[in-house]
Amino acid sequence: MNESVFTYAAPRLRFGAGAADELWYDLERMGARRVLVVTDPRVLATGVPQRVAAQVRAHGGEAVVHDSAHVEPTDASLDAAVARARADGPFDAVLAVGGGSAIDTAKAVDLLLTNPGDLMDYINAPIGRARPPQHPLLPLIAVPTTTGTGAESTTICVLDVLSLHVKTGISHERLRPALAVVDPRLTMTQPAGVTASAGMDILCHALESWTARPYDSYPRKAPQERVPYCGANPVADLWAERSLSLLARAFRPAVRDGDDETARADMALAATFAGLGFGNAGVHVPHANAYPIAGRVRGFHPRDYPQEEPMVPHGMAVAMTAPEAFRWTFAAGPERHLAAAELLDPQRRGPWDGPPQDLLPAILIDLMREIGLPSGLGAVGYGESDVEALVEGALKQQRLLAMSPRTVTAEDLAGIITRSLRLWD
Repeated sequence: MNESVFTYAAPRLRFGAGAADELWYDLERMGARRVLVVTDPRVLATGVPQRVAAQVRAHGGEAVVHDSAHVEPTDASLDAAVARARADGPFDAVLAVGGGSAIDTAKAVDLLLTNPGDLMDYINAPIGRARPPQHPLLPLIAVPTTTGTGAESTTICVLDVLSLHVKTGISHERLRPALAVVDPRLTMTQPAGVTASAGMDILCHALESWTARPYDSYPRKAPQERVPYCGANPVADLWAERSLSLLARAFRPAVRDGDDETARADMALAATFAGLGFGNAGVHVPHANAYPIAGRVRGFHPRDYPQEEPMVPHGMAVAMTAPEAFRWTFAAGPERHLAAAELLDPQRRGPWDGPPQDLLPAILIDLMREIGLPSGLGAVGYGESDVEALVEGALKQQRLLAMSPRTVTAEDLAGIITRSLRLWD
């Protein structure tokens, strides 16, 4: 018998210009008197975490600020953040201020402040032991300063396992923040390169949840067997569709002009909507491919990111195989892919005269080229000799590949990755 039930969950949301100035009220309602503020050195330099901490102190609480988040968190950086938090604890709540890396770091810190064991106990199988948390976590408030990851809405913590050269994650409903505070003003200093990469993460969140395997195509589960990623469903579809419409009008302007307040607000809303969608429906092939692409990077240094060490930012890694992945998934749901193309490019003039499966990839490639992303995996340092290792890394992401609308084989992934080495000339 097929599944007939889908589930939906989301954090409380406070959205809008000035929302971050009201954090004290939410913390008071939670009864949080001693708060750990998790951020990273670059966000700390903006003064935003200090202003948040000052709010807590002005209303009689205590705030301890840790700049322990690492751009693209690793098992080593998370272990260090947890050790630092344990040394300065106990706390009543955890407050993340920053991009997805800061929010994911805060999730891991919260998990290991409240539950026994180490990271590998909780990391998704087959890399880790995928143990569920035994105890509730502290209330987590997520305050994103970038628009893209959706980490403020999801149950996921993403990290690199350095010894294995693979990106993986921890997934459990208890990791979902209790409150997301989205203030578009905090994203105004996000540089163009970060806006472009993070924006592609929003776009792929929306597209992957929109095209994910439908929830009612899976075998029936018992209530205790259901997981946060349940497949495409009517509620998640609404969020994905609205996110794509906002991206169509705001993405390019936000990259061109970081001071465009309307575009910044629309991007923040698009990221929130996409997070509310994929945080329940799930993502699939582009995100599964992104983990080894980011995890095995050698010498690539993206613009507008820290240059101390090589990296492929998460959103960029997702985007690198997205056009070819959606060309491959087209056969599972042509009408969905064509509807997505219409949402992303409603002003397209004249009929499309190419094969229908090429329309959405063409729109994605035009966008990627215009916002300054690399032209494919070859441009971030990969070649044909790397395809086998990238496929092996993607195959470890079975939690994500299970959401694909088509059954994915190693041969399928090899074809997608090979065709993504050069997306345009």
